[in-house]
Amino acid sequence: MCGIFAYLSYFSENTRRQILDTLIGGIARMEYRGYDSAGLAISGESESEILVYKQVGKVAALRELVNNEATDFDKKYTAQTSMAHTRWATHGQPTTYNSHPHRSDANNEFTVVHNGIITNYKEIRILLEKKGIRFETETDTEVVAKLAKYIYDSQRGKLNFVEVIKAVCKEIEGAFAFAFKSTHFPGELVGARRGSPLLIGIKTTNKLDIDYFDVEFADELGESNTIANMEKVPAYAKRAQSKSFGNDTSSSTQQQPVEYFLASDPAAIVEHTKKVLYLEDDDIAHFSPTGDLRIHRLRRDDGMSSFRSIMTLELELAEIMKGSFPHFMLKEIYEQPESVINTIRGRVDFDNHRVILGGLRNYLSSIRRCRRIVFIACGTSYHSCIATRAIFEELTEIPVSIDLASDFLDRRCPIFRDDVCIFVSQSGETADTILAMRYCLERGALCVGVTNTVGSTISRETHCGVHINAGPEIGVASTKAYTSQYLALVMMALQLSEDRISMLERRREIIDGLRELPELVKRVLKLDSEMEQLAENVLHKEKSLLILARGLQNATCLEGALKIKELSYMHSEGIFAGELKHGPLALIDENMPVILIMTKDTHYPKVRSALQQVTARKGRPIVICNEEDTSISEVDRTIRVPSTVDCLMGILTIIPLQLLSYHLAVKKGVDVDFPRNLAKSVTVE
Repeated sequence: MCGIFAYLSYFSENTRRQILDTLIGGIARMEYRGYDSAGLAISGESESEILVYKQVGKVAALRELVNNEATDFDKKYTAQTSMAHTRWATHGQPTTYNSHPHRSDANNEFTVVHNGIITNYKEIRILLEKKGIRFETETDTEVVAKLAKYIYDSQRGKLNFVEVIKAVCKEIEGAFAFAFKSTHFPGELVGARRGSPLLIGIKTTNKLDIDYFDVEFADELGESNTIANMEKVPAYAKRAQSKSFGNDTSSSTQQQPVEYFLASDPAAIVEHTKKVLYLEDDDIAHFSPTGDLRIHRLRRDDGMSSFRSIMTLELELAEIMKGSFPHFMLKEIYEQPESVINTIRGRVDFDNHRVILGGLRNYLSSIRRCRRIVFIACGTSYHSCIATRAIFEELTEIPVSIDLASDFLDRRCPIFRDDVCIFVSQSGETADTILAMRYCLERGALCVGVTNTVGSTISRETHCGVHINAGPEIGVASTKAYTSQYLALVMMALQLSEDRISMLERRREIIDGLRELPELVKRVLKLDSEMEQLAENVLHKEKSLLILARGLQNATCLEGALKIKELSYMHSEGIFAGELKHGPLALIDENMPVILIMTKDTHYPKVRSALQQVTARKGRPIVICNEEDTSISEVDRTIRVPSTVDCLMGILTIIPLQLLSYHLAVKKGVDVDFPRNLAKSVTVE
């Protein structure tokens, strides 16, 4: 949700046009995160002047506004700091004045862009209003800019930029990622995070000599070690900084050009550089007028690591482009044979029927000894947990419970030291899941992360985990991430059961199924045209749709219904077939289309009974069944998929429903990649 992108350049010439194009291109890469307005702030005729442009709607509308209103595109800057933002409305309607960046006053003394929610903004706003400060917007973010100016003015300008922002961050509660710019501190920019992701890309002409940045902790007086107080900075920190860019202030060598990119998402940075560092909660990044980057902590040494590593992004620009596909979602559906291979690659020894997940190797004995396993996730990730619970319990004989992260927090579920908590999140930044993870860490449970994003909060803060390796997923509706999460969890169950001889044959059967899975997925994708016809001829004018399943396919009916409702805005409901007689049967009549998932497994006779009940009440069944199933009436419409081992069938049966939801959305003329009111990464509660 929302997106921050800041661009800073030092000791190199950039025109205003180049800067604007970089900013707008950066936030355009994050459109999939969900937003309803956009804005940017750049330097005016000098660094001490800030120009702000804001517009409701898509990034393209902001580009048009800038092209019409900005002047002197050829003006050159040898050093500049600029920032842009896409907003997802939480406090106040999507309007121009509610859009970011927000300002402290008419002179733009302090401007800020923000991801997250300030939970105590009302109290701060009331306090500032009593001081005579007037507000222009309905947002929670505006109080941050106003508070920064109030603190700066109350200290009569004695505080430097970092100290002002530290004071601001200590007063506010909630989740945030900030970027600040100020007319009082030309050439400087400050970023801060707590609960929302923020990373820094670094681009230099020469190769970096080090792979880390030292963290500068507050001194015992509670004041930060800053450039204004450099005699307090440890010598090793000075050496690390000067060595990294060859900007040794003790020599006469010319400083080399350097560019920084501050962003909420690696997708905005990858086209510029692959060298990045991730900020931790309560980190404050300060970019100085000399091109130096320093990382500060909000409080004195709190046990956090004393350095931040520079990492190399494994992301490729082509992976976040649509290529020849009309939409990212369709591209990602068709990438599933490859994403399935990438999830399995290097982890399954098919000859010896073994699964080796390196991220769990040192914790296997602890997991096997646990009292219970608790899966915690949201949305599609929650469905992947439902899909694999049965195989987890069958193979490991450990009790498994599944919780929605928000409900888990609301209940304050009892967690103990001998519990293992598994947190599943595509982005690794889902706010509710992160809060649940920290709740479990505090109570001593072993925490395992299953994410698609290297360097994400969940991947860094859990004890161990598995990266699903699905590749970048841009479409808001998750497709390949779901099937890769499903596979990763199945492989976890297989590895945990290696010490159980009684499960040897079952494990061999599943691993043999994994070998065949990529080819079977390719065969299922050939149903695309059939799903398009079904959407056009049967379903696209319907108001409602039911999806029924039982046993191992329960998650498929829930996930399929979620895809249809979030993409086509058509009411759809996933119903466990065993519950049909307990209420949902009242919905069945000749006008209600019903999809039944009826693949060959131990529950097949019970699903057949559900089909007969639907038919007896003049329902209109559409049956997803196996290719070789000859027992289905010729009267019923069928969608036939290949057969595989029962616990992997959910991967093959969800793909037709993904394709169906896509074509329903296209027929209804809605934005497939960016459904209304939805965001790819839900980074606030």
